[in-house]
Amino acid sequence: MNKFFASALVALFAVNMAYAQAPATPASPAAPAAAAAPAAGNCEAKAVSKSGKPLAGAAKTAYIKKCEGGAAAAPSDCAGKAVSKSGKPLAGAAKTAFIKKCEADAAK
Repeated sequence: MNKFFASALVALFAVNMAYAQAPATPASPAAPAAAAAPAAGNCEAKAVSKSGKPLAGAAKTAYIKKCEGGAAAAPSDCAGKAVSKSGKPLAGAAKTAFIKKCEADAAK
């Protein structure tokens, strides 16, 4: 009787191992489409605030748009133009004010 239970137990383990293996999945035709747009998911995953919490609403939308390259290049152009009349780069509040004005003019 013990041999019967032992062989049944071994058979159950063997069957369990056979069913535990994942079946091979065929290559799906949707794979190229998924590879074509990894930036959207990647940008969405990176949309996190400084405190580490996920962004939501307008902040998330703006971040994703900027991440994907949909944002205008005005901020970088404005930062490069932030120099005083004497040719020295602006810093601090003067630079911030200049960039805000430049971005407002670029948005028009």
